[in-house]
Amino acid sequence: MRRVVLGSAVLAGVLALGCGCAATDGDGTAAEGAAPGAPTGVTAAAGSATSVHVMWNAVGARAGVTAYEVYRGTAKVREVPGSVHMVDVVRLAPGTAYAFTVRARDGEGRLGPPSREVRATTPAATAADRSAPTRPGGVAGRAVGATAVQLSWSAATDDRAVVSYDVYQGGTRIHRVGGNQTATVVTGLRPGTRYSFTVRARDAADNLSAAGPAVRLTTAPGTGAADRDTAPAGFRATTHRADGAYYLDLAWVPPRVDGVVTEYEVRLDGRTATSLVWGGNAPRDEASYSFYLGKETGRTVRVRLRARLPDGTWGALSAERTVTTGATAGAG
Repeated sequence: MRRVVLGSAVLAGVLALGCGCAATDGDGTAAEGAAPGAPTGVTAAAGSATSVHVMWNAVGARAGVTAYEVYRGTAKVREVPGSVHMVDVVRLAPGTAYAFTVRARDGEGRLGPPSREVRATTPAATAADRSAPTRPGGVAGRAVGATAVQLSWSAATDDRAVVSYDVYQGGTRIHRVGGNQTATVVTGLRPGTRYSFTVRARDAADNLSAAGPAVRLTTAPGTGAADRDTAPAGFRATTHRADGAYYLDLAWVPPRVDGVVTEYEVRLDGRTATSLVWGGNAPRDEASYSFYLGKETGRTVRVRLRARLPDGTWGALSAERTVTTGATAGAG
């Protein structure tokens, strides 16, 4: 199986300076014609000697938020799509105190006021620290309704200090908390879905422990946005010929889930052919990819696609398309 990492074009953005005020409907959502409200529930915790993990609650759905801007002091350091509610701010200085705020931006370009300021201090760097923490033990958890779970674990130890804990679902990191925490709530999950969570400890030198014991939990049944179809939509497949060979051209609409989809698996004739990973800003409205299929004319293949969801699970497979090299048109 091939694994392809896809870059993204650098987005040229203009920093819109808001007035620091926004009219809301009382629940954090913006009144019609007004900028979004300020994000709430903002937290910041050092992830290592050179990084801080910032999280916040989504601004109400009626605000039409399309992006969040994360500021260190007065400088914008990260921008993420409106479906993302956490980010790692990296390349920081060890042993330094930082202040962060988050602002929401809507589809009209209106920038809401900053959130309350949160502070985090990166730990001092330790020279030649190559010793990873021990793995967390005693991992336990329970489902909290249809879209969240509560996890707890026993503290790991390190020859210096444990700075943070990373929570994984399968092989995907989906959450991070400070090294002084041994419990957390993971949200944004799918109803009626079985998950497997592990926890790993990290020290100031970014040494990562082995994973603690896996805890398997199933969220309660439910409906709503988190329970929508997880298959890529509008899936199309065609072929084209170039330089004496045929290429398979795929296009699709990413599934509308709580978070950003950055990885897909392509299957040919029922078997995994390649894995696509966006290393930058993943497409939100329509995605496409083309890869080498071979030189044989008249070859027929069946192709399907599925997405790795932000909660670490695989979504449903797309509709199956059949294409033949050298045919006048592919199936779409």
